[in-house]
Amino acid sequence: MSGNGGGKSSRAKMAISELAQEFGITPRTIRYYEEVGLLSPHRETPTSQRLYDERDRARLKLILRGKRFGYSLAELKDILELYEVDPTQRQQIMRTLEYGLRHIREIDERIEELREIRGEMLEFAASFLRILEEQGEDGEFIKRAREMVEMMEKGS
Repeated sequence: MSGNGGGKSSRAKMAISELAQEFGITPRTIRYYEEVGLLSPHRETPTSQRLYDERDRARLKLILRGKRFGYSLAELKDILELYEVDPTQRQQIMRTLEYGLRHIREIDERIEELREIRGEMLEFAASFLRILEEQGEDGEFIKRAREMVEMMEKGS
């Protein structure tokens, strides 16, 4: 997660609407990222229009990727600030890895919780089907529901 964008450095500065459109987000989101210190556009025009360069574009790309991976904005800010003080990226890489491994542990815990919930729900579904069957229900719905529960139990 380096802070520089590499690649297309000759790209002209972009207005907030262009940047928002490119990344499929709202200008309001970009302004919020500015507000919390993740982005810092240039304001060189007489109207103080926000202009974003390749560095801002690269940072936004990293922010959005980081959010997709579960990083908080505070974690992302920490990571991006480390790039500014350590151009070797060593500290930034170590911190990114530290946060990433913590998120992986959280994901594993959540997966286990979801597996347990799935199992409990299948048990409830099977018991509800038994109750309906004991009450003499034997319609098309019961038949389809039974098939679905059996299929899902096999997928466990």
